[in-house]
Amino acid sequence: MSVAIVLFTRDLRVHDNPVLHAAATSADRVIPLFVLDDAIIGSRYNRPNRAAFLAECLRDLDEGLRELGVRLVIRRGDVTEEVALLAAEHGAAEVHIAADVSAYSHRRENALRDRLEAERRALHVHETVITVVPPGAITPSGRDHFAVYTPYFRQWSAAPKRGVLGTPARLSMPRLDAGTVPGQADICRGATAPELPAGGERAGRQLLRDWLNGPVRDYGRRHDDLAAGGTSRLSPHLHFGSLSATELVQRAGADSSGARDFVRQVAWRDFHHQVLAARPRAVTEDYRTHHDDWRRSPADLTAWREGRTGYPIVDAGMRQLQREGWMHNRARLIVGSFLTKTLYLDWRCGARHFLDLLVDADVANNQLNWQWIAGTGTDSRPNRVLNPLAQARRYDPDGDYVRRYVPELAGVSGARVHEPWRLPEDERERLGYPRPIVDLRDGSDRFLTARGKR
Repeated sequence: MSVAIVLFTRDLRVHDNPVLHAAATSADRVIPLFVLDDAIIGSRYNRPNRAAFLAECLRDLDEGLRELGVRLVIRRGDVTEEVALLAAEHGAAEVHIAADVSAYSHRRENALRDRLEAERRALHVHETVITVVPPGAITPSGRDHFAVYTPYFRQWSAAPKRGVLGTPARLSMPRLDAGTVPGQADICRGATAPELPAGGERAGRQLLRDWLNGPVRDYGRRHDDLAAGGTSRLSPHLHFGSLSATELVQRAGADSSGARDFVRQVAWRDFHHQVLAARPRAVTEDYRTHHDDWRRSPADLTAWREGRTGYPIVDAGMRQLQREGWMHNRARLIVGSFLTKTLYLDWRCGARHFLDLLVDADVANNQLNWQWIAGTGTDSRPNRVLNPLAQARRYDPDGDYVRRYVPELAGVSGARVHEPWRLPEDERERLGYPRPIVDLRDGSDRFLTARGKR
């Protein structure tokens, strides 16, 4: 009987998974495999919040596979060695894996291909597993990627997209020791955020059903409302692949302006993946440099990380990140602009902190969103500065978002919560909330002067 290995990476689902589908179609038996990769486990990228979510995804994936008649096989070590060993033990003629865009994923893919071909086995790399449209499938004339989103989205919208695949009806696998599905501590020890989202395909699909059952229709009107919670919160599931981006886009449809706006935002994810695929050094290097001489201020950076800048809207976003391992997208823009353009601190410091805490922090979206915010990326207005007070008045007019995440200010009524320094002195002292660490005008002037715009 023929055997194929399904190497799960960022596609931890049984529904609409082209990798699993192809292996089940081409072979009599499949070995569903996840390798706890020493190269990732031992890196700074491996952090407790994502480890907890990953552990739940793996547990749920194992349960889903058991319903199909197989188990998730767990190995730990070097991916190439573990795959090659398993293939040799069970005579697997082919290995299936999802395409990805990071420099590390390309090195992993090349090492696997070389090893398997040397042993007369085949590696099948499947596109449209992690993204909707493969990076490089659409390009502007004379270039290898789009650097501007709007023309990219026009071509993305018109590009052919695969259909949604169902769950295989039944699978079988060789007899083998499957190993033990790891818990969070097996992946990365350490305390996690107290209100992490639930991981796994079942949780993701329920969240998707709830989202498509109504809230998506109001997305265009509510997605920037910080207190309303008008976003899908599906990003962690897209990052780990416990939900399919292709299925999400197709099921969201275009029947309402909200759904169309939502799909447009999902396409940003593909946009960033195609940028990183073409420019892998953008993980650490400016995509479009302004030769910034970033300030070095450990005190300011610590205040920003801890949510003690003295600007409530900024601090609320940073404390939401601490509490939930997630942050509202509008808040991400506000805190990112404050760090890079008001404090004039290096975007890499912010990106690193987000990578430490965000459950949904994949390299493409995190690094390139930070570059967009810092004006070193694809933003066509690289010197725009978001005023946190103006942002607060527009997107949290009643102060509910701030009061939710900054308990010192919970008793301050209305919009006064955004400018606590205007409160009577005795009330300010009672609150115990810090004074602003920078004057907004001074910060903006410093940034624009450094960029040669003053």
